[in-house]
Amino acid sequence: MTQRSKNAVSEALLSSASAGIGSAWLDRLHEAIQRSQSFWLGQQKPQGYWIGELFVDVTLVADMVAFHHWDRSVDPAWQRKAVRHIFDKQLPDGGWNIYHGGPAEVNATIKAYLALKLAGIPPTHPRMLKAREVARSLGGVPRMNTFSKLYLALLGLFPWKYVPTIPCEVLLLGKWFRVNFWDMSNWSRAMLVPLAIINHFRPTRPCGVDLDELYPEGFHERDLRLPRDPDWFTWRNFFLLLDKVHKFAELWVRLGIHPFRRRALRKAEQWMLERFEGSDGLGAIFPAMLNSLIALKALGYPDDHPEVIRARKHLKELEHETPDSLRIEPCLSPVWDTAIVTIALRESGLPEDHPAVVRAAEWLLDREIRFRGDWQHKNPAPVEPSGWAFEFNNKWNPDVDDTAMVLLALRQVPTHDPARRDAAYRRGLDWMLTFQCRDGGWAAFDKDCTNSILEKVPFADHNAMLDPECPDITARVLEVMGREGFALDHPQVRRAVAWLRSHQEADGSWYGRWGVNYIYGTWQVLRGLHALGMDMHQPWLLRARDWLESVQHEDGGWGERCNTYDDPVFKGQGPSTASQTAWAVMALCTFGDPHRPSLRAGVDYLLRTQNPDGTWTEEETTGTGFPKVFYLKYDSYRNAWPLLALATYWKLLRGRG
Repeated sequence: MTQRSKNAVSEALLSSASAGIGSAWLDRLHEAIQRSQSFWLGQQKPQGYWIGELFVDVTLVADMVAFHHWDRSVDPAWQRKAVRHIFDKQLPDGGWNIYHGGPAEVNATIKAYLALKLAGIPPTHPRMLKAREVARSLGGVPRMNTFSKLYLALLGLFPWKYVPTIPCEVLLLGKWFRVNFWDMSNWSRAMLVPLAIINHFRPTRPCGVDLDELYPEGFHERDLRLPRDPDWFTWRNFFLLLDKVHKFAELWVRLGIHPFRRRALRKAEQWMLERFEGSDGLGAIFPAMLNSLIALKALGYPDDHPEVIRARKHLKELEHETPDSLRIEPCLSPVWDTAIVTIALRESGLPEDHPAVVRAAEWLLDREIRFRGDWQHKNPAPVEPSGWAFEFNNKWNPDVDDTAMVLLALRQVPTHDPARRDAAYRRGLDWMLTFQCRDGGWAAFDKDCTNSILEKVPFADHNAMLDPECPDITARVLEVMGREGFALDHPQVRRAVAWLRSHQEADGSWYGRWGVNYIYGTWQVLRGLHALGMDMHQPWLLRARDWLESVQHEDGGWGERCNTYDDPVFKGQGPSTASQTAWAVMALCTFGDPHRPSLRAGVDYLLRTQNPDGTWTEEETTGTGFPKVFYLKYDSYRNAWPLLALATYWKLLRGRG
């Protein structure tokens, strides 16, 4: 720790001791902050960034096993490691889950079972028999989602007749059409375009296995086709009827008679190839990257084609292969992690000219995206292109949440070129503010991406067709605006606050879209409103504080599991974690009382559970990809958020809350 930081801590010790905080307590706080700072300074990459691993369920590894069998590119040594990883993640009951501590889930269980079967594990193996029973009890193959069934169809394990059609022609529909391509979420577009190409060619390659044992009621049409709504006319039934029309049209495609298919197929291929440029794979996310590789091969690209080689390379970069095991990340998170760690280090007392934070800020400046990407279709505002993405390279898809976090980091570090920093900061702020939706909130990638009709299309069962406004991102934008001195009566602030008030839960909490869940959403809303200078003792905000305190555990911590997305009755329930306790601590700090028992107990939990090396241990899943479908464990969260929480509490003790 620098001399300047030590002096600041000494000031806190003196002022807080006179306010009734014991010196022993402050010593613990000081030492915990110092240990955490030392840990993070030792983790910085030479280029200036920080990055933590994203841990997910077994489906990514299982999908790659299936792909290599489809592609006839199986490496036996690689496959043995994949099998070990899948077995390591199997639950005692025989199934596989999608978040730590969760129950077996049908898609994960069947994908894992199939991967093991493809790898040569006999179906009579005791662990396979247990997996089989769990899969059948969950409804078997008929209960899998559309994207999972499409992968099965590629291996000849599910009839294409019952896979919802994803027509290439959707790219030809202009924004004037009621349901059009640009109304889909950013990530759905990246996944669906290559799937539309795959759907056209249907490059089925049987691999010598079947899944007949995973059809509980036998191989019958009533279980294979998607169920209709009981009412006569609903949007779902309309799209199911439209799917039949698409399938009839596909018959003409097979005969070479289709007025738009050739043009649509070329457009889909061009769209995909364009978005390879400036990105670490299509969308820089695993599903789109894998789909695009399959699409390239379906289009006839040979293995030695530069685009195929590049697609394989980007997928390989997501793998972590050890001598005896294997795991795969869904994407890489350097921008997000670097921004959070930079903020935590600065808030905890590291000076603005410390070499580590200067290098980090300059690395972030180099990541600014000065390109008018896909966001322009929903947000044609006359604003200078800017913004930051989550990954190393993803120029088509900067997002509001990463941009807000980067701005919160950059404002604290002038760098060696303050003029450059200021210009980038202003561009990013202006760009971000144009994304306010008509309702007053902010979403992740697009503006007003809320056409609910899209949730009724047959292939929308991955729960991610839309990109709606959410409390956590809206509040993070408000935090930036508050730090910049925007007044409470500013039109954009006023609309956003009204939106947040209208989306507060009856018990006082807020839903968290990108973190698990109500603890995350409630923390970010309170932090954002506090940054605006709002009176935090209004009844509606005190309800949020009371809710947080009502779900605090006896050990002083907080915890919440992903099952809250399935049923809010579980909100605030789950083992205490460092990251979620940190969020709650920061939320309680906004009320200005460092002596409040709940706050002291939360800080004590963080101090008590810190490891000697400055880290915290956390097994739970606290990040959200697609609610109910896909979750992430950010390895950086267990160490970054507690440092920021301790720093926030320390500043509150100094009277600078």
